[in-house]
Amino acid sequence: MRTEQYKQQDRKTAIPGQRPDNPAAIPTREELQQALIRRHTGTVQHRLAKARVAVAGLGGLGSNIAVSLARIGVGHLHLIDFDRVDITNLNRQQYFIHQIDMAKTEALSEILLAINPYLTIQKDAVRITKENVPALFQNDTYICEAFDVPENKAMLAEAVLEHFPEKYLIAASGMAGYGNSNAIRTRKISSHFYLCGDETSEVCEGRGLMAPRVALCAAHQANLAVELILKQAETKERPSCGSFPSARKREE
Repeated sequence: MRTEQYKQQDRKTAIPGQRPDNPAAIPTREELQQALIRRHTGTVQHRLAKARVAVAGLGGLGSNIAVSLARIGVGHLHLIDFDRVDITNLNRQQYFIHQIDMAKTEALSEILLAINPYLTIQKDAVRITKENVPALFQNDTYICEAFDVPENKAMLAEAVLEHFPEKYLIAASGMAGYGNSNAIRTRKISSHFYLCGDETSEVCEGRGLMAPRVALCAAHQANLAVELILKQAETKERPSCGSFPSARKREE
């Protein structure tokens, strides 16, 4: 495992993926932080910046989850996937044609750093097994399960619940096909275990994994991660613009 922290105090002139003919300077760390604070308030942004979220699997779910969390300023992301970008991934995953055959950990890091070059990103290009779960996730507080194979989903859930009952696990099941957007939901399984998706749809001919519905499920996972990060952060700065059902009140 290796952690790469990208620190830069002065204004940069290039970022990953930036076109050579567009060398415009990018914001400093402070400028970007202040822009996020204007959107989210200082207390909220401080908590997001301190959070540590692991994304297990960097396909349609995982790449979309990571992009959402990077955009709102979650400061520490742990990307885990043994796979490489394939042309068949482009129908629903966040990668680009020029990244085909790159390791997904490297390709997604490139995308995330083009969004926010001051993230802390830990990359593990390994296959997750029940044996390496304790070492892989020891420093993460929130774990987003984003696998394709049901057996792998079950394996990770069982291992996390066994070794890290205090960590939050956000899993997914059922997002194939198209339409019926409102069937995608977030359900609380236990105090630290949540499940997003419709829990029924499976991949079949003509109803495979498609970008809009996969992104809907990924948005549920990312949104829940943010809620869990902030749920103990009831602050005076919280806007009085209406209330939403909390994770604690969702159907069990």
